[in-house]
Amino acid sequence: MHKSWRRVALAASLSLTGVLGGLVAAGPAQAQPVESGSVTFEGDAGDYITGGRSYAYSTDGGDQLTTTASADESHVSIGVNGYNGDWWYLDFDAPGSQPLAPGTYANATRSPFNGAGPGLSLSGDGRGCNELTGTFTVLNAVFGPNGYVQTFDATFEQHCEGGAAAARGEVHIANPPAPAPLDLALAVATDGTASTVSGKAVVHGTVTCNQATPVTVRGAVTQVVKKRIVRGDFRTQVNCVPGSATTWTATATPTGDRPFAKGDAEVITTAEGYDSTYNKPVEVTDTTIVALRKS
Repeated sequence: MHKSWRRVALAASLSLTGVLGGLVAAGPAQAQPVESGSVTFEGDAGDYITGGRSYAYSTDGGDQLTTTASADESHVSIGVNGYNGDWWYLDFDAPGSQPLAPGTYANATRSPFNGAGPGLSLSGDGRGCNELTGTFTVLNAVFGPNGYVQTFDATFEQHCEGGAAAARGEVHIANPPAPAPLDLALAVATDGTASTVSGKAVVHGTVTCNQATPVTVRGAVTQVVKKRIVRGDFRTQVNCVPGSATTWTATATPTGDRPFAKGDAEVITTAEGYDSTYNKPVEVTDTTIVALRKS
């Protein structure tokens, strides 16, 4: 059976327990490839997950490993895509929202339905526990920003459906230090123009970044003209390149029949880029008083 269909079958077999157990905790959307790591485990005779056999996977052997962690560092998930076609998922969850720190976590139940206690789950190749008990020991855990897993070493023991037979194993993950997240900065110039012909206001500024990204600059210009409020929105996009400030210019069209005029205006601006390393948007906001001159 194709791997994707086997994953669907496993998910379906566990769906009833999932509905009864509650909502699955949200985790990182993007799996992180493991640069160097291994996952090994074996089971007693009668253990449903392993079938009493032993398994060993490593990046050195051509197996693909991925990992994700929650933003609060309380949950780590490891995926195994074996060179031979095997596939497995392994989850470790600390009690509540406390971070996964070195130590032993006893009386674990099936993650992610473990409530306030520790959670554990080894499943894959079409097999999974509806209920489980177990224990795991975190030997080392080093995290970076946005759910990045730099180092994670742990051992575990899992019993399916209250049985005496167990699956036992260990995981070792070693990645380089976490890359820097997108650092996006926005500046709005304190001078702008108000057209005497169109009544539109033109504002400008710069954005800087530490990784290349398209940046959407949007906002609103608000001005009081003869005791009446004049307001207009603006929006533009530029390609930010590291190493120098990228200029932007945008035009705000007044929403009513009164034009922008010479004088001070409040400009609220938001710049949004996309962090391709951590697969998330990054947004910064600025409020500046801009002196509009006639043009």
